[in-house]
Formats: sequence, structure tokens, C-alpha cells
Amino acid sequence: MAIIETEAALHVAHRDNHTHRDVNGGWLRPAVFGAMDGLVSNLALITGVAGGAAGQQTVVLSGLAGLAAGAFSMAAGEYTSVASQRELVEAELAVERRELKRFPKDEEAELAALYEARGVEPELAREVARQLSRDPEQALEIHAREELGIDPGDLPSPLVAAVSSFGSFAVGALLPVLPFLLGASALWPAVLLALAGLFLCGAVVARVTARSWWFSGLRQLALGGAAAGVTYVLGGLFGTAVG
Repeated sequence: MAIIETEAALHVAHRDNHTHRDVNGGWLRPAVFGAMDGLVSNLALITGVAGGAAGQQTVVLSGLAGLAAGAFSMAAGEYTSVASQRELVEAELAVERRELKRFPKDEEAELAALYEARGVEPELAREVARQLSRDPEQALEIHAREELGIDPGDLPSPLVAAVSSFGSFAVGALLPVLPFLLGASALWPAVLLALAGLFLCGAVVARVTARSWWFSGLRQLALGGAAAGVTYVLGGLFGTAVG
């Protein structure tokens, strides 16, 4: 009796907790990419300028210019990319909607064949396809999922992608500039703050993707540090050559 009650409790807990992360949303990828790109690109920009023996004012202006230019560029690029992708999907949905209207029986047979290919008995597959095809919008959704691998009701928003990308890039790019805005004259506080931000971003991303937080954090730290080191050396070489 106790075993049965325990199994029942486990089934209830599984039913209540069996949820998944939102993997189709239009905000996560641009937000993560924007923050990482803002940190790495502006850290590299600042270290490159500082490596060329530029003054504090030049470093700050370069960092702020990189922040503004990068944030607007990221937002514009994300908006155009997501909007183009959405327009392509909507065009394919329009084609499928026309086919459902003109050739409903053919589309129903096509849906039944898809279920048969997945192991459903032919008679049952035809019945399921017939019932699902009663509602044109439901039929469109099913065909879109089965044939195109998309959910018509959950398409990414270009505006959400653009705003997420702009805001996250600006926040990431601000970190390397912040110590200079607060009065620092040396480069090392900006580098330390940016590297700490990179590690933190990597750790946060790992929490979302269920990967090891320390591995993800160290990976971002290593990539950002390498970019900053290379640009610092190049800045020194260019500064010497120009000077």
C-alpha cells in the first residue's frame, strides 16, 4: 500500500513539475550575444586604445563611442535578421494556407501519411488526420509543425530581439568604461571589472542552459581575456608605428 501511494505521489510530482525552458523565445539569444559582444568588443577596443599610449579622455571617448555604435548596430542587425526570418516563415504559412483551402483532401492525406511514417496504424492515422483537419487554423498549425518545424503562434518578435540586443550590449559595453567614468586613470580596474563581468555572464548562461557554471564562466573569461590581450599588443605596435 505504501509503495502504491509513493508511486502515485511521484506521478503527481512529475506531472506538476514536468516543464521545459522557453527555447523558442526571441529575447534570449540576442540578449546573451549582445552582453557578451558588448563586453568583449569594448574591452578589446579600450585595451587597444590604451595600448597605443592614448590619454584617459581618448580612452573614455573611444569606449563610449564603441558602446553607442555597437548597441545601435546590434539592434539594427537583430531587427533586420529576425524580421526577414519572420517574413519568410509567414510567406511559407501563406502557401500552406492556400494549399489547405484549394486541396483539403490532399493535405489531409499528406498529414495521415506523416503519422503513418511515424508508426501509427494507417486507419488510425487517417482518422486522426480527418479530425485535425476539421478546423482550418488547427490544420495549418499542425502542418506547420510537422512540415516546417515551427509554431505559427510563437514566432520571434523583431522588436523584442532588437531591444534585448541593444540593452544587453549597452550594459556589457559599459562595464569596461565605468572605472574611467568614476575617476580611474589606470587600465587594470577596467580589465578586472570586464573580466569579472564575462565570467558572471558565462555563469548565468550556464544556469539557463543547464551546463556547468564554472566551465561556461571560465570559457568566456578566457575568450575575452585573449581578445583584450591581442588588441593591447596590437595597439602598442600601432601606437609605436604611428608615433
